Amino acid sequence: MVKVISYNLRKHRAAGELAGLVERHGADILCLQEADTTDIPPAIGDLRLADSTQRNRLGLAVYYRENTYRALEVRSMSLKKSLHDRVLKPAEERMLGVRLHDIDHNHSLIVASFHAAPLTALNSLRRHQIKTALSELSELGAGLPILMVGDYNYPVFKENLGQTVREHGYELTLSDSRTYTRYRFFKGHYDFATSVGFTIDKVKTLPQGLSDHLPILVTANPTAAARSEATGTPAEVSEGPEDDALGVA
Repeated sequence: MVKVISYNLRKHRAAGELAGLVERHGADILCLQEADTTDIPPAIGDLRLADSTQRNRLGLAVYYRENTYRALEVRSMSLKKSLHDRVLKPAEERMLGVRLHDIDHNHSLIVASFHAAPLTALNSLRRHQIKTALSELSELGAGLPILMVGDYNYPVFKENLGQTVREHGYELTLSDSRTYTRYRFFKGHYDFATSVGFTIDKVKTLPQGLSDHLPILVTANPTAAARSEATGTPAEVSEGPEDDALGVA
């Protein structure tokens, strides 16, 4: 079993909460979004920094429990840009993935922190980003279980997104309650998990701190087939026109 916390720090404002969160919930892995990567420590509690993005004004970071896992490879990636990205350049790299080896159980897994394009972009762009990120992560290890958590910025039509993801071999898992509260119209589930090769036991929304996003705690288990590290590459997430006409995301 692996416990993963994902947290959008809202321009690093909630950084002071991380040590308490890790200790309180016994997290094995911590995935951050909107972190000031020039001001994050090499360790938070018992978790060691695997890596962080370097080209973002506000970046991504992944921490892991050093006495449980060994970090084998790290990969960050720029994804297709929205107009907001091109003009304001808030994020050059929107995915940071780490291949970890479970020391006790002798199997590997891939965990990633993901931050989709902002609400000014179309959902089709975010679907493209999800597809590209998962495809890139699969190249870290053929057949390995993949868990990508973070801020998906997908306020509407999540049911259609989930169906599309399932049709192509992945699972989209929402938390037990909403994760974003800043704007009345856009309250809802923004932070969730996309996975393949994992059984997701639960995704719990944790109490709100200084961020407009609430942290989530993902409890998951690699499946037996995934633990065997069978060969094969997960299928891609297809794009569809069902929600672009709204122009809300």
